[in-house]
Amino acid sequence: MHKLGRGSRDKVQQFMAITGASEKVALQALKASDWHLEGSFDYFYSQPQISVTNSRHLEDLYSRYKECDADMIMVEGTSQLCNDLLVDPQDVVMLVISWHMKAATMCEFTRQEFIDGLQSIGVDSIEKLREKLPSLRAEIKDDNKFREIYNFAFAWAREKGQKSLPLETAIGMWRLLFAERHWPLIDHWCQFLQVRHNKAISRDTWSQLLEFVKTIDPQLSNYDEEGAWPYLIDEFVEYLTENGCVQRNK
Repeated sequence: MHKLGRGSRDKVQQFMAITGASEKVALQALKASDWHLEGSFDYFYSQPQISVTNSRHLEDLYSRYKECDADMIMVEGTSQLCNDLLVDPQDVVMLVISWHMKAATMCEFTRQEFIDGLQSIGVDSIEKLREKLPSLRAEIKDDNKFREIYNFAFAWAREKGQKSLPLETAIGMWRLLFAERHWPLIDHWCQFLQVRHNKAISRDTWSQLLEFVKTIDPQLSNYDEEGAWPYLIDEFVEYLTENGCVQRNK
């Protein structure tokens, strides 16, 4: 800010004092309004993602949950966050929040992930985040967002350095995700994997299952045996037919 003239510096200070925004946001709003103070307020309050979050509050919130000896929020901090939000750590809403934060690893948040994520949600306090929980949870019901969250979940739940998901982790994630989408074959799919597969799940299998769920009806009436489905999904269809789980009309 030392490069600015006195008048501009004064406007930045006034803007920060009135809005509680950071210097970065103040400069952004003032530049966008050609350094007219009144116009900068109009710009600021028309931008929901910046107007409702206060960077100092976000920093304080991050400090509350981060490790004492590391610049990261780890399992203990994430558990405390869940307690403060009054949600179970296994609640799907924590997956949605992690998706907004673009978190690389389950139960971990970097400073940037945490602060940028809360800004994208448009909150700067636990109370505001708690109020947003119903709308965040509802994002699972939106087809496009569900696809993004589903694809995000694979890398998020994976152990560091691994390319595949351990079977039990994958099953847990599928149950969590499809509980909200009510796929009738989820129990059969999980049972089939435990009985017949019993191996880690690749990203290809993870991705193709979503396509299967979205395009093939639960009675498999539109399933094409000559289609380009992965071997595992073809096996699953055989398993369903052999065990009388569905009645297919050939």
